[in-house]
Amino acid sequence: MFSTPFVLSFALFLSLPLLFLLAPHFLPPNNQIPIPAADEIDDQALFSRAVRSKSSFTRFSLDSKTKPKIAFLFLTNTDIHFAPLWQRFFSKTAPNLFNIYVHADPSINITIPPGVFRDRFIASKRTYRASPTLISATRRMLATAILDDPANTFFAVLSQHCVPLHSFRYVYRSLFASPTFDKSRLPTDSDAQLTRMGVNVRYRSFIEILSKSNNLWKRYAARGRFTMMPEVPFDKFRVGSQFFMLTRHHALVVLKDRQLWKKFKLPCYREDECYPEEHYFPTLLSMADPNRCTHYTLTRVN
Repeated sequence: MFSTPFVLSFALFLSLPLLFLLAPHFLPPNNQIPIPAADEIDDQALFSRAVRSKSSFTRFSLDSKTKPKIAFLFLTNTDIHFAPLWQRFFSKTAPNLFNIYVHADPSINITIPPGVFRDRFIASKRTYRASPTLISATRRMLATAILDDPANTFFAVLSQHCVPLHSFRYVYRSLFASPTFDKSRLPTDSDAQLTRMGVNVRYRSFIEILSKSNNLWKRYAARGRFTMMPEVPFDKFRVGSQFFMLTRHHALVVLKDRQLWKKFKLPCYREDECYPEEHYFPTLLSMADPNRCTHYTLTRVN
């Protein structure tokens, strides 16, 4: 007959593996700060205004004199280190071809650069690395740019560490005039319908969308093995850079989304595998409109 101390020790030994296996399902997530309810309400109101605005449903070319613009969206939590270089990039460019928007973490004392960045800082909220707040900040910039100017056609999301490698003229002509810049586009049956709705089908979003990664399953299960279901099954989960260039149509797709956002805003149990800003946008656009995405990006950020 086994003694009571032996039985208790043996039971404890058996329970330890079960504890490590089941703990993520009933213990609170690790040190992740949730998005405040007030911020969420403010954002949803902003996104709804952008989606309902008249400029959301019409072509950028409201008349023959209107030229499409590139909206440059800078997401930063420090000074814009290469502001002088960007100043040179924009210096000889007609102002009717671009707009600049900067989302700067309000908790950081950031020096506002002179020149083209003056008065281009938008209403911003706190951001944290590897958290859904970076998704919110990007959506906030997209909504602001859509409401600000109906001519904004491409939306380039950049960091404070990005630098331009080509002239503005080269970038603009490549996006709007070059017939060979993007050779990956294939026509779809819905092109005619989308054209009638005011969407220019020539333009596609330059966003990295990858379905294979060494740690993709770990990232998918960072909130819990079944948490993303049923909205996002594992075979639909994607990864890619958080810096990209979206068309106006896809910017609106991002702002309209509620279904995937309620999953990706959830805190993670594994912080070392949780990078929602690298998964939300590629997954959403891969599920919503994969044929009008290049699956590669024009930016490279370390």
